[in-house]
Amino acid sequence: MGRISRWTRWSAARVKLALLMAALIGFATQASAYQLAGIGGRLGSLDPEGADGTLGVGASLEFEQSGSQVHLQPNVIYWSENGLSDVNPNFDISYHFAPTGSVSPYLGAGFGLHFYGSDGPGDPGTDPGANFFGGVVLPTRTVSLFFEGRVAATDRDQFGLFTGLTFPVR
Repeated sequence: MGRISRWTRWSAARVKLALLMAALIGFATQASAYQLAGIGGRLGSLDPEGADGTLGVGASLEFEQSGSQVHLQPNVIYWSENGLSDVNPNFDISYHFAPTGSVSPYLGAGFGLHFYGSDGPGDPGTDPGANFFGGVVLPTRTVSLFFEGRVAATDRDQFGLFTGLTFPVR
């Protein structure tokens, strides 16, 4: 049997992402709507496999349902090191162990795509990946501060430690 081409893997990843998004949208519509609750940013240390440790930056949206401790978090993370870079859009779901507005540890998982670019030697391309993360959120009256450990399981595994702020929109 021949090798599966990058195009075939990329197409399969897009189909899986579309099905996941459709299922989540259907679930949210049936249960009750999630509303945009915050907009945030993150900064941290990232260690991608096959590259030196680097700085990672990102942005996120946070959607929550009133009375629920489950949060939907579409986000993007970017890093660049020695000519190799990754733009990584993700769709994550987290569970906060305490209600919104309280100091709370949280755990989560999600799905992402890694769009690698290379200005020099390396292996550019696109890979799907799974995200696993956990941390603690420290809310204040005007902003929530968070500390998070994150692992991306993909062809180029990544581990990161991030801190960030989420600004409420309500």
